[in-house]
Amino acid sequence: MGLLEHVSELCSVSRSRKKLKKKQLQTVELKVRMDCEGCERRVRKAVEGMKGVSSVEIEPKQKKVTVIGFVDPKKVIKRVEWKTGKKAEPWPYVPYDVVPHPYAPGAYDKKAPPGYVRNVMDDPDAAPLARASSTEVKYTTAFSDDNPNSCTIM
Repeated sequence: MGLLEHVSELCSVSRSRKKLKKKQLQTVELKVRMDCEGCERRVRKAVEGMKGVSSVEIEPKQKKVTVIGFVDPKKVIKRVEWKTGKKAEPWPYVPYDVVPHPYAPGAYDKKAPPGYVRNVMDDPDAAPLARASSTEVKYTTAFSDDNPNSCTIM
């Protein structure tokens, strides 16, 4: 038994030296243009073939693909673009409850699904009116010459 114990210690030491970085369980939402059931099937097949994918949900009317699993969002986008030839981008919309002023010019998007607006909280240059927290800031920028949607009554 001395030889077996020695061999098992060598194996356990070599395993402890390797520290594998584990990926976290993530939900990746993509916007992919899908016209028919064939497009939907190709996107599903491309994503389900990836290592670490737990589930795939596709909403063709909203052009939304939701992937849950131990995956990297950039790799999912590249995989969909490479396998299907379609343009894929991160889901640009958030529920309108998240944005303080959802109907400001930078946040409101006619192409957004019902109940969603464009995510402007991350982009400071996109819509200053959407991020305004005080009424003073909101009204001073509304009458500014730098704002293309400003009031022209003055």
